[in-house]
Amino acid sequence: MEADLVLAPVDGSDNAAEAFEYAVAVADRYDAAVHVLFVLGEEMSRRVQEGTIDGELAAETTVAAVDPILDRLDETDLESTHSSAYGYSTQRLTQHPGSVITEVADQLGADFVVLPREPVTGDPQAAIEKAAQYVIAHADQPVLSV
Repeated sequence: MEADLVLAPVDGSDNAAEAFEYAVAVADRYDAAVHVLFVLGEEMSRRVQEGTIDGELAAETTVAAVDPILDRLDETDLESTHSSAYGYSTQRLTQHPGSVITEVADQLGADFVVLPREPVTGDPQAAIEKAAQYVIAHADQPVLSV
């Protein structure tokens, strides 16, 4: 197998941070780049889209969650990029963390996806754990769910 790009969705949860370490290991093994995708949870997505929370606060939340991940990447020789996406949409009912992850994987041409597995921890910020089964079933790329 060859891989040039590993997609590592994160959401600020401990399980996502643990899965991220596996993404780093996969990328290191295949000398691939890593793309970190921060997926905003349901409440934050809804509040930003409704305008009840300032976009700046949402951005600060994203940066606070992604900074430790990016710091970890700085400790490696891996190339990396990052982005964020709403895990849910009030206008598009088919948008959920699983669909967002598979769409981003396709758009980026990712060769591998690593994310935390179900069951859900109950953490309202843990958006991507709810997506594991969907991503496994619908992704065109190999998926490691840890």
